[in-house]
Amino acid sequence: MPRSGRASLRAAERAGVLGAVLLLTLLLAVPASAAQAGPEDRCPVTDRRLVELSGLAVAADGGVWAMSDGGSRVALYRLDPDTCAVVETRTAALDPYDAEDLAIGPDGAFWVADTGDNDRVRDTVALLVLSPDGAPRLHRLTYPDGPHDAESLLIGADGVPVIVTKEVGGTAGVYRPTGPLAEPGPTPLMRAGSVGFPRSETRGGPIGALGAFTVTGGGTSAGREVVGLRTYTDAWLYRVPPSGDLVAALQGTPLQVPLPDEPQGEALAFLPDGTLLSGSETRGPDRGRLRAVPGAVGATLAAAPAEPTAAPPPPATPPEPAPDWLPAAVGVGVAVLVLGLAAAAMALHGRRRSRV
Repeated sequence: MPRSGRASLRAAERAGVLGAVLLLTLLLAVPASAAQAGPEDRCPVTDRRLVELSGLAVAADGGVWAMSDGGSRVALYRLDPDTCAVVETRTAALDPYDAEDLAIGPDGAFWVADTGDNDRVRDTVALLVLSPDGAPRLHRLTYPDGPHDAESLLIGADGVPVIVTKEVGGTAGVYRPTGPLAEPGPTPLMRAGSVGFPRSETRGGPIGALGAFTVTGGGTSAGREVVGLRTYTDAWLYRVPPSGDLVAALQGTPLQVPLPDEPQGEALAFLPDGTLLSGSETRGPDRGRLRAVPGAVGATLAAAPAEPTAAPPPPATPPEPAPDWLPAAVGVGVAVLVLGLAAAAMALHGRRRSRV
């Protein structure tokens, strides 16, 4: 082989080895996908009464109200939206079993969703209503198909409550009462629909990839023209049809709003100007906080027709929980493969040199 040919071969082989090493470095050091730009941080939630922030709602005057899950009475806290300091408190002498979400009806009443049921053992769940005037009201509810855990309550322009269940990694059920709410009830619920989501690359929350499919909160915009559900990783926003039917809205194609890196995101609401508010519990050293996505309502209205024109794509199948050792094993396997390619290239270089 001419000298120039041998030099070219050696250069090519060195480039191949170097490329293999660089590929190994990139595979082990760079995430599978680039992080998406996150929402704007508003303020950390430091008040100990809101360590388990679970519900957000915005009143007609723009006041931001929050609640924690658990506790032996209903307690709502108005927040300064710039500092997250508690500036007003409302309580009611009702003892919830497991309060999980907060909504405000068209008449300004606060609705507390006492619908948590992690072990799925409750015969009834409840909605607790704090009217602007008058005594609080208790409405017990029963599911038609056995107990469910639920962390999302939606109130439409008609004042009818809609509950969306929390199915870890599965399709959520959408339920509404079969008729007017009895006091204290129970009033039967009917399964009015279901909702699932496409796959998401957003990361966050306490349960890994399954968190992208798990409904942890919801809310409606000030004009009730947009309804939102959130998971541990994203908000999914739907345009409400002119009929005001929230169940029909949830059958449309949603706009995805990534909410990455929240410790345990369980709260969602909308400001009057169309900004989406997101709230998270504190989890270990990761403090909960309020975050904002300006223009979320306008973007949803621009992206979706006033009336659904086609069925949304079917929800993605949630992944099976991966063993803890799997990421490390995959990394080692990739490393062995790339180093094997590098070794083969070097061996080929040696054989070719012996023949020259």
